[in-house]
Amino acid sequence: MSRKSIKTLLLVEDNPGDARLFREAFKQQDSHDTELTHVESMMQAEKHLAEHAVDIILLDLGLPDARGLEAVRRAHAAAPRVPLVVLTSLDDEFVAAEALQEGAQDYLIKGQIETRGLLRALRHSVERKIMDDALFGEKERAQVTLNSIGDAVVCTDIAGNVTFLNLVAEKMTGWSRHEAAGRSMAEVCRILDATTRKVTPNPMERAVGHNRTEHLPSNCVLIRLDGFEIPIEDSVAPIHDSQGQATGAVIVFRDITERKRREDDLSRLAAIVGSSYDAIISLTPQGVILTWNHGAERIFGYSAKEAMGQSILILSPPDRPVMDPTLLEMVERAHAVENFHTVHVKKDGTQIQVALTLSPIKDSAGHVLGVSSVARDITESKHLEEMFRQAQKMEAVGQLAGGVAHDFNNLLGVILGYSELLLERAGLNDLQRKDIEEIQNAGVRAALLTRQLLAFSRKEVLQPKVLDLNSVVTGAEKLLHRLIGEDIEVVVVLDPALERVKADPGQLEQIIMNLAVNARDAMPAGGKITIETSNVELDETYSAEHPSTRAGPHVMLAVTDTGCGMDEKTKAHIFEPFFTTKELGKGTGLGLSTVYGIVKQSGGSVWVYTEPEIGTTFKIYLPRVDQASEAGPRIDKAEREDRGSQTILIVEDDAALLQVTHRSLEEVGYAILVAQSAAEAIHISESHAGPIHLMVTDVIMPKITGPQLASHLFPLRPEMKVLYVSGYTDNAIVQHGVLEPGLAFLQKPFSPRTLARKVGEVLAPTLTFGPHVTLKK
Repeated sequence: MSRKSIKTLLLVEDNPGDARLFREAFKQQDSHDTELTHVESMMQAEKHLAEHAVDIILLDLGLPDARGLEAVRRAHAAAPRVPLVVLTSLDDEFVAAEALQEGAQDYLIKGQIETRGLLRALRHSVERKIMDDALFGEKERAQVTLNSIGDAVVCTDIAGNVTFLNLVAEKMTGWSRHEAAGRSMAEVCRILDATTRKVTPNPMERAVGHNRTEHLPSNCVLIRLDGFEIPIEDSVAPIHDSQGQATGAVIVFRDITERKRREDDLSRLAAIVGSSYDAIISLTPQGVILTWNHGAERIFGYSAKEAMGQSILILSPPDRPVMDPTLLEMVERAHAVENFHTVHVKKDGTQIQVALTLSPIKDSAGHVLGVSSVARDITESKHLEEMFRQAQKMEAVGQLAGGVAHDFNNLLGVILGYSELLLERAGLNDLQRKDIEEIQNAGVRAALLTRQLLAFSRKEVLQPKVLDLNSVVTGAEKLLHRLIGEDIEVVVVLDPALERVKADPGQLEQIIMNLAVNARDAMPAGGKITIETSNVELDETYSAEHPSTRAGPHVMLAVTDTGCGMDEKTKAHIFEPFFTTKELGKGTGLGLSTVYGIVKQSGGSVWVYTEPEIGTTFKIYLPRVDQASEAGPRIDKAEREDRGSQTILIVEDDAALLQVTHRSLEEVGYAILVAQSAAEAIHISESHAGPIHLMVTDVIMPKITGPQLASHLFPLRPEMKVLYVSGYTDNAIVQHGVLEPGLAFLQKPFSPRTLARKVGEVLAPTLTFGPHVTLKK
């Protein structure tokens, strides 16, 4: 540093002798270029300093208006930037030392002032002031810098007591720098391990002791003065003096609350991604796999180790790319693609349907760094959608079948009725009889076709009974041998401990016959049909894999053939109405759809297992019931002698069918009343003087249905029984297609003989058919 010359000097001294000695000392050092001003009191000094600039102040500590440190403080306040040298006597050296602590640059003892070195000492004081100011400026700048950074800074002395806190440290600890000064580091900065809740080892002691930077253990929290916890990370370094000795430590710690939150968010996100049922994959823009979660492992079969680093093309089927080029272009343009349906291939070669969502991965500047792909396996849902569409299609056909069946069965009733009446006439020659029989056979075939349509659409009325399925199979087996031919072996395997089911025995027999005929047609060169029964327990896993199947105890009926089998395309359509693989004229396409409808209407399920050139198995599952088999009603089949004394009211809105029904019952001896509407039936019932033993009524009629008519007439004729007839029925007399208990029902079309037999059953004294059953209106 260059020497600083002294131009002006202010001497504050009330002793004239001492003042004279100082003036003489300056003259001896040839300091004629230095102007010395002398004042005798602090008040005069303050006034002079307010009006003039000086280079240095010589201040006596024994002034009349300011003594000791008071004089130093007043002089420093009047000229804070001017160097100050205090004058003291021998016995006031302690006061001089205190003056130095208050900011004085030096002190001179009166009587020991060396004349030749006086000016040099004063110059040194000026230079020291300049250095102190420079250091003060550096300190001020350092404090400004430390206060502007985002981390907390705490300085301590070698004993571990706080000497400085920046503003961030004040905010984080809750202590001001003045409150913290002199307190221990452990008191101001209480740091705990967040997991163990123990005080962490003092890193300052290690930093000073090892003479190196130390770091806090991870997962630490700072306990603020108000008790609030702040997650932190920190480092501690020793402070050295000019000789390299440690004089203290500086502790820098950072609030990592936001980082912890981001880390927690990332951990949660990683847990979500890791546990996601969907495949979550990240790719480079070129399609290289970067990440591969557990969902991707589960869906596609590749482990993360196998997949990462591979091209996404490992999921590409041979005949198509995994991602359409236009999709990749959209992602590159930073557009997301949602719910794109495509096909992926698993490690084992199985192809699956997936729904893709592609999103760009961008940096802070918006540049695309890669692609995020979320793939959901929708194979099963696609299958369910297809089943739903199939069900809708079948429901539409069923609605059509049900709507047509009512009128169509009325027409068939007329054809079958009159053909049977004609056949019973005497005097027919062979040609006439054959012609009428052909008409009757055509009517029977048409009636069977209509019944198949109703069974398929689940609108045929079932009359279920608790029964032994083995007995149904045994009864059907006798017919099968005549039906399927001698070149096909029939093997029946029955479970002797088979439980009971509740179903319509005639419909179950129809199922067996339909499946056996299908099996026969699949084995033109001969083969084997196996029919088996068993008790099975369908668990939740099977139910989940086979939609519409309910878990629980079931009875299984299986029909297996060794025929040509089916491919997947054919298998997907086998239950559709009118679908057939047979030649034109060889099949109606209603056999399996009829099976499907009967099984579903009976509360069961049907599943097919097939392999081309190996064979096919149909498995039908019916719910098991814990009841004993029901015995059929005992009915006297003999001709009744009192028919002529029994009156029947026939209610039918179709005139032709009304006429043939009338003739059919009249010819076997019943007294007949006829009505073509419900209103007419009410009038006849009210006006007829004698009893009416039975009302035969159509279910579906204009304005008033058959059940409503029966309920209306019951108070007037409580003894009258009711037989319902219909070619199509609604929920008026059935619940989900099952006949309500206590009701007598006859499906149209029917022959006169069938009608007469049913009427005899209803009128039999042992039976209790009648309108006393609660009916829906």
